[in-house]
Amino acid sequence: MLARREYGRAELRARLLARGVDEAGADEALDELVRRGLLSDERYAEALVARKAGRWGRRAIAHEMKEKGVDAAAASSALAALGQRDEVEEALALWRRRYDAPPGDPREKARQLRFLLSRGYPASVAMKVLRRVGVDAGEEDL
Repeated sequence: MLARREYGRAELRARLLARGVDEAGADEALDELVRRGLLSDERYAEALVARKAGRWGRRAIAHEMKEKGVDAAAASSALAALGQRDEVEEALALWRRRYDAPPGDPREKARQLRFLLSRGYPASVAMKVLRRVGVDAGEEDL
């Protein structure tokens, strides 16, 4: 499994248990993989951040790491690697890849807002993006 991609310890443990490996055997195998340097929550968290950055917000990435059982210290370290990137600029770039025009009516505005929210951007960031594209297009009322 590790030949294909990085796994977090908790995720790999769950997969081993699903394949019928007993808990003691799974834990022993995982400990050996960690000792050999073949399994690392830190590496997994860094790979996840690299894969999701620019297309997902910081909150969505943090939530996925928590769901996958990544150690909190490893998750914090990987998220710190994102640095102080401007989430508004990232969300704006994502919006531009997805949409070609600012929303023309409230229904379309809500749809675009939901898209940005579903990607893990805070509501304040999503509203700033919609305001910015509305102003760029001459639509002051957004």
